[in-house]
Amino acid sequence: MKRLARYAAVGLAATAAHYALLALAVEAGRWPAWLASGVGALLGAQIAFWGNRRYTFAHRGPWGPAWWRFHLTAGAGALLGMGLVAAGVRAGLHYLLAQAGATLAVMLAGFAANRAWAFRRA
Repeated sequence: MKRLARYAAVGLAATAAHYALLALAVEAGRWPAWLASGVGALLGAQIAFWGNRRYTFAHRGPWGPAWWRFHLTAGAGALLGMGLVAAGVRAGLHYLLAQAGATLAVMLAGFAANRAWAFRRA
């Protein structure tokens, strides 16, 4: 539970950056919400990697292999999130509400994948 709480704290910072870019791209750039969600997820992934590596999982191994594993996981999460946002908007939800649901689903799946694979202990 302690690691999940730390993962959520790091995720809060990453999610804030993700949502800020999402809202800016949709509102100012008139991007489709699903695309803005994916680009925001890329920004959030950079913040999440370094925070989770040091704070959540105290990973001390080489960062390169962990970075690739983390970003494969993050990419899968971004695709899942983009699909959930697109489905939510299509169903009539506001894009931020659809993103909130997607964020929860991706956070839980991402924690499990990162604990078991990206930052696994040798």
